[in-house]
Amino acid sequence: MLKLVQTTVADGEQADRLARMLVEQRLAACVQAVPITSTYRWQGAIEQGGEILLLIKTTEARSAALRLALEREHPYDVPEIVTMDSDDVSGPYAAWAAEQTTTGE
Repeated sequence: MLKLVQTTVADGEQADRLARMLVEQRLAACVQAVPITSTYRWQGAIEQGGEILLLIKTTEARSAALRLALEREHPYDVPEIVTMDSDDVSGPYAAWAAEQTTTGE
């Protein structure tokens, strides 16, 4: 089963750093960075601003380690880390993702 993990960061530099780290450590097969506008309540005030949404593809076997890495390296005090199961994934893509997240290669 493929896992889709999403998180947000403040800017492209943070997005690039996290994406590269996750792929280099084989915790993610692919990370896509998408500019978004977020509206949320923070410390009693409604905030709105630009962020970068990271869509991270990983395997079930690597998802716990990915989560720990995000919790350790994320620049936010309260990072968004949302994991969704993706059980309807094309076979070739799922196989590629598994190959990219296999350690020791």
